[in-house]
Amino acid sequence: MTGKSSTERRATDALNTSMTQVFEAAGAEFIEPDIIQPADVFLERSGEHIRSRTYVFADPSGAQLCLRPDLTVPACRYHLEQDHDVTAAARYCYAGKAFRHSKKAGDTSLREFDQVGLELFGGDNAAADDAEALALTLAALDAAGVSGYSIQLGDLGLFAALLASIDMPERWRTNLRRQFWRPRAFRELLNRLTGKTAKPRTSISDLLDEMADSPLDAVAFVEHRLEADGLEMIAGRSIEQVAGRLSEKLMDRSEPHLSETHAKLIDDYLGIRCALPLAVAELRELGARTNGEFASAVDLFEARVEAIQKAGLEGGEMEFAAVFGRSLEYYTGFVFQIDRRLADGADETIAGGGRYDTMLKDIGAGTMIPAVGCAIYASRLVPVSEAPA
Repeated sequence: MTGKSSTERRATDALNTSMTQVFEAAGAEFIEPDIIQPADVFLERSGEHIRSRTYVFADPSGAQLCLRPDLTVPACRYHLEQDHDVTAAARYCYAGKAFRHSKKAGDTSLREFDQVGLELFGGDNAAADDAEALALTLAALDAAGVSGYSIQLGDLGLFAALLASIDMPERWRTNLRRQFWRPRAFRELLNRLTGKTAKPRTSISDLLDEMADSPLDAVAFVEHRLEADGLEMIAGRSIEQVAGRLSEKLMDRSEPHLSETHAKLIDDYLGIRCALPLAVAELRELGARTNGEFASAVDLFEARVEAIQKAGLEGGEMEFAAVFGRSLEYYTGFVFQIDRRLADGADETIAGGGRYDTMLKDIGAGTMIPAVGCAIYASRLVPVSEAPA
């Protein structure tokens, strides 16, 4: 376990308190979510960046548990476990330990770090809530004595709306959204959809050839092959799921390619990178080449920019990058990241956050509950803040 000296611990605790006081002054309730959490959401929704670094173990009943790798999901679980109307607006803040494996190969020591955060649930004005989450994050950093940082913004909702405005099978949209966090895989997929590159033949290709010539429906075909080869289903996947996936792959063979015009539209969107106030005009220009769904997403983006400016923040000091989507796959819309420049010239992330409107429903809420929040890596702030004597 990594340890801190008593001086460092006091400095970190003081920073944590200064930042959570900012959030509490804004109406947030301070909470202390459980350290041990069910592992399912982290493994399924957090993305490879966190999934591969999560400490996972099983309890005596065989249930998969984990040490929380961040505190957003635990805060969501806390909210749903309370005896109240979970759809009503609520605000929480926290300061606590999170745990992740080291990035260094072969380093098996326990890695823990302090995280301070804020979560806003159930708001009815997404643009205003997004702006407030960002403003309160910056106010907390100011209270901790941190300055000289850069701010990058993105919007996953814009990307989803762009794909929705392009005529393509829904499964293609799903796959493109899924690969958004993996630039190389995304490019390979887009090239295959446009026909620029052919998918290499594999054993699945031979199976699809056989399936195309078979008089059996997809489920019967899978059952026949399992019986003929003496195979059993892999645990966790049904015959219907496998048959459905094979059917989609077979349909992809006969679908017309994605047009170069539409592929260029996607590339042009991902190429947008500029100061925040300039982004609206660039997005409007792109929107003129699409249908109304993307234009509506730009309306929300513009409302957010106006809310950020109304909150007294200097949008010209923020960069919008269409390719920016953070490393957590549960984000659905507005995202932001705050970095500082280290002495060696490298950038280090000290805070980030965004909107994740589907998370609470995914883990048990009966309906979708709007949510936006932030996380500050408090352990990284001590070297650049005034530590108490």
